Amino acid sequence: MSTFDEYAAAVRQLSAQVRDGERGAAAEAERRRRLHAGADQLGQRLAVQEQRLEQLGQAIGVPAAGGPASAAPAGVAAAGSPAPGTADADGDPAVALEEARRLADEADRHTRYVEALAQRPELLPTWSPAARAVAVYVACAAAGVLLMLVLVVASGVGLVSGFTLGAWVCAGLPVLSFAAGWFILGRWGRPALATVDPPRFVPLGFVICVALVPIAYCASLLLVRALR
Repeated sequence: MSTFDEYAAAVRQLSAQVRDGERGAAAEAERRRRLHAGADQLGQRLAVQEQRLEQLGQAIGVPAAGGPASAAPAGVAAAGSPAPGTADADGDPAVALEEARRLADEADRHTRYVEALAQRPELLPTWSPAARAVAVYVACAAAGVLLMLVLVVASGVGLVSGFTLGAWVCAGLPVLSFAAGWFILGRWGRPALATVDPPRFVPLGFVICVALVPIAYCASLLLVRALR
């Protein structure tokens, strides 16, 4: 009878070990399934990041580097098991997957920041489009006024005729100032990720440039007469 009791105890112990082994195998299978799902999800995120970085690179004229989406997360092989030599110190691929997920989150934050900067133009990025256009056209008209003063001096010493001076003051310099402002707004007033041309406020710029140069010329004549 003692032998039968020992046999029954051994059977129960063996049965308990089998159940423990089955529970451990089920837990391991569930862990591997979660690793598979996490690795797949992370791979999809990396693919989206790669595509967005390629778009940003094309927008700023920088070719894209190697494809991050094709690489498996550090410490996790394609099958969700530890990759030799890449797991953490404890050999836990879940920790490495979590670290890769953290790095992906950080990359998303940096990408959003870069996209926000790319939505702004290079020239006066914090200004409104209208204020930027007024500043550019006024600056170009001011440059035209300086050229006008040079022509006035040249006309005073006989290097430029009165007809040539009048043509430049009334037509040449205003048109050149307007064309310069229009070009600057199109070149440096356009956001890197813009899909359409930025507003250049053509009527406003034309009025500023056409009015400012002749007004400055008339003001210079009045000033010269007042000083005589």
